[in-house]
Amino acid sequence: MEIPGTSSPKVTQTKLNQYKRASLLAQITIFYNLIEGMVSVFFGVTDETLSLFGFGIDSFVEVLSGIGIWNMVRRMRHNPEANPGPFEKKALQITGTAFYILAVGLVVTAGISLYQGHRPETTFWGIVIGVISIFTMWALIHFKVKVGRQLDSDAILEDANCTKACLYLSFTLLLASLGFELTGIGGIDSIGAVLIAIFSFREGRESFEKSRGESCSCDHCERS
Repeated sequence: MEIPGTSSPKVTQTKLNQYKRASLLAQITIFYNLIEGMVSVFFGVTDETLSLFGFGIDSFVEVLSGIGIWNMVRRMRHNPEANPGPFEKKALQITGTAFYILAVGLVVTAGISLYQGHRPETTFWGIVIGVISIFTMWALIHFKVKVGRQLDSDAILEDANCTKACLYLSFTLLLASLGFELTGIGGIDSIGAVLIAIFSFREGRESFEKSRGESCSCDHCERS
C-alpha cells in the first residue's frame, strides 16, 4: 500500500499502522473513562464520597474530550495537514463548558459539606479506583508519547500531556481517600473534591484554548 507522494511502501505501511495504534489508544481512553465514570459515580453516591463522585463525573467529561481526540486522529490519518474541523471545535467548547460546570458544582458542594461536617461512609473504593487509574493512565501516557513521537504529531503528544492531568487527578483521589480512611476526618474528602475541581477548571480552560487553535499542554499553555 502506498500513499501518493511517498516513495517507500514500507514506510507508508508503518505510518498507517502507527495511526491505527493512535486511534486504538483514543478508543481505549474513551471506553476506560466510560467504565471508570460509571463505577466511580455509583460508589460515590452509595458511600457518599464527594471526591469519588466528582472523579467519576470528570471521567464522563473526559469521554467527550476523548471522542474529539479520536475524530482528530482519524482526520490526521487521511490528511495530516488538515486544520481542526467545526466538529472538533464545537466538541472542545462543549467539553470546556462541562468542565467549568463540574468545577463550580464541586466547589459549592464541598463548601456545603464542610459547613455541615459531612463524613462519607467509606472511601475504600476511592483507594481501589485511584490505584487502578494511576496504572492505567501511566500506561496510556507511555504509549501515546511513543506513537506521537513516531508520527511527529504535536496533537497526539498534547493528548498524552493531558492524560497526565488524569494521572494527577487519580493521585488526588487516592490521597484524599487514604487520608479519610487513616484519620476519619470528613473534611479531607471535601478538600479532595476541591482539588479535583481545580484540575477540572484547568482542563476546561485548555479545551477552550484548543478550540481557538492555541497550542496547549496540561502544564502550560502558549499560543502556537
